[in-house]
Amino acid sequence: MKVVLQRVRKASVTVEGSVTGEIKKGFLLFIGVSHTDTEDIARKMADKISKLRIFEDGDGKTNLSLSDVSGDILAVSQFTLYADCKKGNRPSFTKAGGPEHANHLYEYMVEHLRTNGHRVEKGIFGADMKVELLNDGPFTLALDSDEICS
Repeated sequence: MKVVLQRVRKASVTVEGSVTGEIKKGFLLFIGVSHTDTEDIARKMADKISKLRIFEDGDGKTNLSLSDVSGDILAVSQFTLYADCKKGNRPSFTKAGGPEHANHLYEYMVEHLRTNGHRVEKGIFGADMKVELLNDGPFTLALDSDEICS
């Protein structure tokens, strides 16, 4: 599983002209699922995200978590995180999980983030989504379950 996490001041996702998810301060998550990912991996990634301390405290140090700042999460599925661009000029997505498997783990991760006490807004899995954000910092992290869950 791969997650690109952006610390944001605000973010929204729109599908066919309607806003499906919108947050103020918090995390925008782009979530990619591979065919080898499991619920255990999704849970561990959600727990890591929940505990990350990347908001500034009164001294300007990144010591505060999402809960500490009453932040929210906007979760967007993104199979393109598993693009393989090694050969040719057209990416291959053979490492991405199939739609049923990927959607299940995406929803599982969202529910686990909610269980951890976070308000989570979402995009629509598989839809053509328009994402707007105001990145804070900018502060962007690339999380890979091969590194976090091993």
